[in-house]
Amino acid sequence: MCQLILPDWKPALDKHRKNFIVKKGETIITEGQPVNGIYFVYSGTVKVHKKWGNKELIVRFATEGAIIGHRGLSNNIDTFPISATALVPSVVCFVELDFFLSTLRVNHDFAYRLMLFLADELQHSEKRMRDLALKSVKSRLAGALIHLSQLFGTDDNQCINIDLSRNDLAAFTGATYETVFRTMNELLQENLIALHQKRIRIPELARLQVLTQENTAS
Repeated sequence: MCQLILPDWKPALDKHRKNFIVKKGETIITEGQPVNGIYFVYSGTVKVHKKWGNKELIVRFATEGAIIGHRGLSNNIDTFPISATALVPSVVCFVELDFFLSTLRVNHDFAYRLMLFLADELQHSEKRMRDLALKSVKSRLAGALIHLSQLFGTDDNQCINIDLSRNDLAAFTGATYETVFRTMNELLQENLIALHQKRIRIPELARLQVLTQENTAS
């Protein structure tokens, strides 16, 4: 938002935005709470998640510059349909809803880019729901690991550069902890992934990508 708004609008933004620090594990948004504004991740990593039956489903991960809370922008709902929790110590910028809507009305370039972002996210969400219905856990886990590698990059040991709990990995895959644990052991035995301490390495990306094409749910 800071990059795309009109220069004359920036003083108003500086006046209305609030930056605050959140600790690891601290909740930023709680599913079901009234929509009061929009959040941007200034630094750190936030998981966006929602209730999925009696389990948790991680919808996406928000990193530096990402918007969170926009799923509450609707004429039909007045509460957040998702929760957001910091995975690491993070800095978040908050903008009250009325000012955010005024910003959209005045700053057409920002509104246009936001529209494109929402369209891309809708396509991603539809694909995610299709994968949950059609693909096996093994295929979904392979896709999740590849996505995490692309999003966070790799560290000096060529491992995915994020300390993600196995519960969060299961929630992002859309499976139970026990199923993901068992499937990870299969991937380890097949040398499709390797472990270094608590992090995951992908030795041969092409071999793992083959699994993502599987379309039989299990």
